Amino acid sequence: MTYNLIRYGVKDASIAENRALVANVFEALDETQPQSVRYLVLELDNGEFVHLVGYDKDSSALTELDAFKTFGADHAERRSTPLARSPAKIVGNYRMLAKADEAVPA
Repeated sequence: MTYNLIRYGVKDASIAENRALVANVFEALDETQPQSVRYLVLELDNGEFVHLVGYDKDSSALTELDAFKTFGADHAERRSTPLARSPAKIVGNYRMLAKADEAVPA
């Protein structure tokens, strides 16, 4: 599985909108339940959002969702800082992320 960490700040006036758009992505993931994707989003107190994305082969099971396309459509306008993307490796994981052979709880 390939992992990427994505971090960006959001303008104060756009935080609620960004949060709602992220929630829509998770609703779409709950509906489609792609097994090739792991996704976690954190909102920090300073208006930053941190996404941890894991995927097998390619990320299209996530990026092709209509809700994700809507989330990305005006993303640059909502941001207060540039988007920073970094490849990441899981060094330790205690009950935060499901293991590849573990069922994800509904």
